[in-house]
Amino acid sequence: MTSVAVLGTGLMGAPMARNLLTAGLRVRVWNRTRDKALPLEADGAVVASSPAEAVEGADVIVTMLSDGDAVHDAVSAAAPGLRAGQVWAQMSTVGVEAAGRLAALAGAHGLTFVDAPVQGTRQPAEQGKLVILAAGPQAARQALEPVFGALGQRTLWLGEDGADGAGTKLKMATVSLGISMTAVVAEALALARGLGLDPDLVRQVVSGGPMDSAYFQLKSKAVLEGDFTPSFTVRNAEKDTRLITQAGESAGVRLDLVAAAGERFRRAEAQGHGDEDMAATYFASFDKP
Repeated sequence: MTSVAVLGTGLMGAPMARNLLTAGLRVRVWNRTRDKALPLEADGAVVASSPAEAVEGADVIVTMLSDGDAVHDAVSAAAPGLRAGQVWAQMSTVGVEAAGRLAALAGAHGLTFVDAPVQGTRQPAEQGKLVILAAGPQAARQALEPVFGALGQRTLWLGEDGADGAGTKLKMATVSLGISMTAVVAEALALARGLGLDPDLVRQVVSGGPMDSAYFQLKSKAVLEGDFTPSFTVRNAEKDTRLITQAGESAGVRLDLVAAAGERFRRAEAQGHGDEDMAATYFASFDKP
């Protein structure tokens, strides 16, 4: 039976750990805020008191933390429990520069590094329907098969060199689409409201037409119903806009829409919406609530 250490049990990590347990894998979890990990005990997880305790004896290590620095700190702290040959699936969204730094950290500890960020938010994580964007050696794939099978509906393998960061590079491109679309939907609804119209009229016009999509319906519904239960928070979206624009700059690609979306997320966060779903970028269109 594959044993898995999950470092990070937040909005994404907790449901991912549950799906691993449901699939019959042995799971140890660690989270910096221990209270966020404790509910997983009822599902059969062992809650470790440190990263080193979590990874000791694990076949696979999964990291799902907020950013590259948090991942680096957790795996560095895990050093006493690491052993050469363990497979590390780095599934957080960390950006291109950090991906290379984490691959170097893996090499320093003799870990088999797989760059494997995910496409999807809380609901796909709960349903085990993430899309996994993976790059790593062929030798790691057998160990990861039951893990990725429990977490995702599909794994897209992008090569055997995890250090190249192909998974992270593709994640930058795909998450830029979701972030930009969210900002565009929010702005359209906000403009209707500002012009004295019911924003739902925008939804009525778009529904069933060529501009319609499941994503438009999801985010417009959140705004129209005022339900900003987080699937992906404003704070994390803002973080990702910075990673995406940095990736673009390093490649000589101008990303005007993502940069503008970042400004909106920063305004929404300053208004107190940082922990709400990123659809709350809607509020950034107004100086007053």
